[in-house]
Amino acid sequence: MQPQDSARRTRAARWVVPLCWSAVLLDGFDLVVLGSVLPELLDRGQWGLTHASASLASTAGLVGMTIGALVIGTITDVIGRRRALLLSVTAFSLLTALCAAAPSVLVFGLLRFLAGLGLGGCVPTAIALVTEYARPGRNGGATTTIMTGYHVGAVLTALLGIAVLPSLGWQWMFLIGAAPAVVLVPLMVRHLPESESFQRGEREAGGARGGLHAVGALFRGGFARSTLAFWLASFMGLLLVYGLNTWLPEIMRAAGYPLGASLGLLLTLNVGAVAGLVVAGQVADRAGVRPVTIGWFAAAAVFLAALSIRMPGLAVYLAVFVAGCFVFSAQVLVYAYIGRIYPAAARATALGWSAGIGRLGAICGPLLGGGLLTAGIAYPWGFYAFAAVGALGAVGVVAAGGTGAPVRPEVPEATG
Repeated sequence: MQPQDSARRTRAARWVVPLCWSAVLLDGFDLVVLGSVLPELLDRGQWGLTHASASLASTAGLVGMTIGALVIGTITDVIGRRRALLLSVTAFSLLTALCAAAPSVLVFGLLRFLAGLGLGGCVPTAIALVTEYARPGRNGGATTTIMTGYHVGAVLTALLGIAVLPSLGWQWMFLIGAAPAVVLVPLMVRHLPESESFQRGEREAGGARGGLHAVGALFRGGFARSTLAFWLASFMGLLLVYGLNTWLPEIMRAAGYPLGASLGLLLTLNVGAVAGLVVAGQVADRAGVRPVTIGWFAAAAVFLAALSIRMPGLAVYLAVFVAGCFVFSAQVLVYAYIGRIYPAAARATALGWSAGIGRLGAICGPLLGGGLLTAGIAYPWGFYAFAAVGALGAVGVVAAGGTGAPVRPEVPEATG
């Protein structure tokens, strides 16, 4: 690599993490925005909304994310990371703003579905790009760093709801959520670099790569078992994320905690997620991503089971904080593991399909918690059920092949 090429790459790399982090923050916004506005929509009788139709609107967004992760994650390896991420952020932001003007629950659900298509591509594309520009052997820390944006977005949106909903109304939550794109998209157009491995591959193949070929690469060259194992781990990981974010307050209320404390525990869970992500990436880069991912899922199972014990005062907040540290970063470590073992030409596809299958778990998580609450056994069996999910996630990672070391160096060192 010539000195001028190395300098140009270094300048471009400085923009990758902050721009990708900002894009992933939008995913975190979507994690809690609907939960924030639904009480007001139901209280106002907006569009004749019921609990059943509200559930359908929520599920529509998740289905859109599932399809978006599968499709955009795949075409990212065909059209390039930069264009795919720009497409995702622009589409999601525009459609989110339109939600504020929805005339009916049907249109609202359709807009949530279409926004989900764009949003589903953000995480796999951002991780693929950050992984390539990370220092050799440091993609674990890079992946977990940008995924802190997911939970920072969730926390900020929850706080935003407290400030905005009483004074401005639910429409402003969607307008404010779309507003960052006004700044973010122009910055991405100007500063976000394209994947160098994609550019090399495009030149070598004349741009003649196809989506089906990219998906087929996940099952060739000894990757089939790992692909299926990662799908299992991702399914379980996102089942935990969405199941707990949806139902933790109600499960804690079933355990006898007051509503205020239950909502505080949800916030504590996500604060623990941010702290856990910072630690997990650094540990994975030093100790190896495979054993750390297994250990994180196992620890999540243990601490979730421990929440079944009724605790006094600050002890329960500490326990929920620690559980959050392991639960959410375990799923992100799966992405870091995928980034280590798949070649660059199939990396975004592997991440997209893992995230897409994981979104099916995101749909099942709220259903699991809701079913246990309906049956009247959410406490303590809800925590035991989620602990079992964490254990199955660990099994999935154990079944994955590879060591978590990079497949090959993708960017040669500068030679002067």
